[in-house]
Amino acid sequence: MVENSLYYGDNLDILQRYIKDSSVDLIYLDPPFNSKRDYNIPFGAEAQVKAFKDTWYWDTETALLYEEIVERGGSVSQAMQAFRMIFGTGNVLAYLTMMAPRLLELRRVLKPTGSIYLHCDVNASHYLKILMDAIFGRENFRNEIEWQRTSSHNDSRKWPHVHDTILFYARDGFYYNPVSLGHDPEYVKKFYRFSDERGRYRHDHIIRSKSMGLRPNLTYEYKGYTPEYGWRMLREKIEALDNDGRIVWSASGRPYLKRYLHEQAGTPASSIWTDIPPLSTMAAEKLGYPTQKPEALLERIIKASSKEGEVVLDPFCGCGTAVAVAQRLNRRWIGIDITHLAINLIKGRLRDSFGDDITKQYRIIGEPTTLSDAKALAQENRYQFQFWALGLVSARPDASEEKKGADKGIDGRLQFHDESPGGKTKNIILSVKSGKVSVAYVRDLRGVIDREKAEIGVLITLEEPTQPMRDEALNAGFYESAWGKHPRLQILTISELLAGKGIDYPRARGVNVTFKQAPKAQRQPEVENLALPFEDEELDE
Repeated sequence: MVENSLYYGDNLDILQRYIKDSSVDLIYLDPPFNSKRDYNIPFGAEAQVKAFKDTWYWDTETALLYEEIVERGGSVSQAMQAFRMIFGTGNVLAYLTMMAPRLLELRRVLKPTGSIYLHCDVNASHYLKILMDAIFGRENFRNEIEWQRTSSHNDSRKWPHVHDTILFYARDGFYYNPVSLGHDPEYVKKFYRFSDERGRYRHDHIIRSKSMGLRPNLTYEYKGYTPEYGWRMLREKIEALDNDGRIVWSASGRPYLKRYLHEQAGTPASSIWTDIPPLSTMAAEKLGYPTQKPEALLERIIKASSKEGEVVLDPFCGCGTAVAVAQRLNRRWIGIDITHLAINLIKGRLRDSFGDDITKQYRIIGEPTTLSDAKALAQENRYQFQFWALGLVSARPDASEEKKGADKGIDGRLQFHDESPGGKTKNIILSVKSGKVSVAYVRDLRGVIDREKAEIGVLITLEEPTQPMRDEALNAGFYESAWGKHPRLQILTISELLAGKGIDYPRARGVNVTFKQAPKAQRQPEVENLALPFEDEELDE
């Protein structure tokens, strides 16, 4: 049985090392679009943290990966060579070279009965379609779904671009549960003109028409009425419907079946989705992640192409929309992302949506769990170490991942309330050090606390602090609240944080306000559509 798993790391490496062949029922991926942009997460009015860079370059590493793909031979090799002939060795080929081996791994882990949805936009959708044809088979292409992600706007040089593309592939035998939308109000107004204690209904045929021909076994008298070409069902069924109050007799004496609106499926969803709006800045589920998709979009895909208990994989999971929706819909899930920033956002999102016990329902692979792991991460990438360390205390980063110039002594912030609802938001300033430390760092942080008018400052260190550092921290005094006294300047080591120690600060109402919180998840049972088809022709009354 596949456990719910959240992986930190390069998804190509994770797929190759951890995900078994034919183990996934549904894959949704929303990879970078080759947009040549940097995407930031805003935290407050000024601070932004770089989420990811969507710009690709042809370099030695890319060239070696390209050669490896080409040397495998087959249709993917041919496609990549054709791309090189068209584009040369530029950013487009670099992007496709990044995507090709990952799509090959996704084909390996997908069950023969599984489905894959690739979310992309105009920057690369037509090239990715060719690559997907080569990897998953042109015969397994099912749909090019167009999702209208924004309203029309003025563009003086071209037609306004308002949609993303979702490429849907699946082999024969795949699971598909058709999606129905709401009923067209004009359709309801025209056909469902009657109502009773059960709700609105329309008259539907219950006797055979001339075009259907005569059926002797269906020709009988019921309540004094004998249709010329017979009834549409046996007498026992007619009697059962009548006893249930589902047959109505018109003024002319002709019988009809009551077809209730609430028992009918709505309009079938097509490959053009205009009914799922993008997330507005005020949306309850908006977390600030730059490429966050609406939960309704993932809910449609997951319900349509998986059953409860099946496995959903998102190899570019970002802020975790697919993961959160899969959890709410009782699917098992696997999420992968290459930044600790994203992993921390997902952990917070799951906790906010499903409560603290959700941590018992999934495992995290790739995060440091020991001091030696932490040291290795610090040597590999000090910014990812910083993001990870801040995540241990549920704090948010404060400055750009790739800092330019001074960072004003602030690496992260944590906010809290310790007064009545609506009271002032209080601040904790955090500084993270992965190298050698000295008392000067404590003095600097004390100055930052005073400058920022923060209530508490915390120095997180990889190395053990010296005694002069601890003495200097004690000299900063205390912040007092209804919960008691809290050291105004605190030093926490990575070893202490891994052992479960946290920041000493007031926690009124049991929450802090550092990150924008995700709303609590509301589980909805999936109801199978049992409605019978009916004709939309006008009926005689």
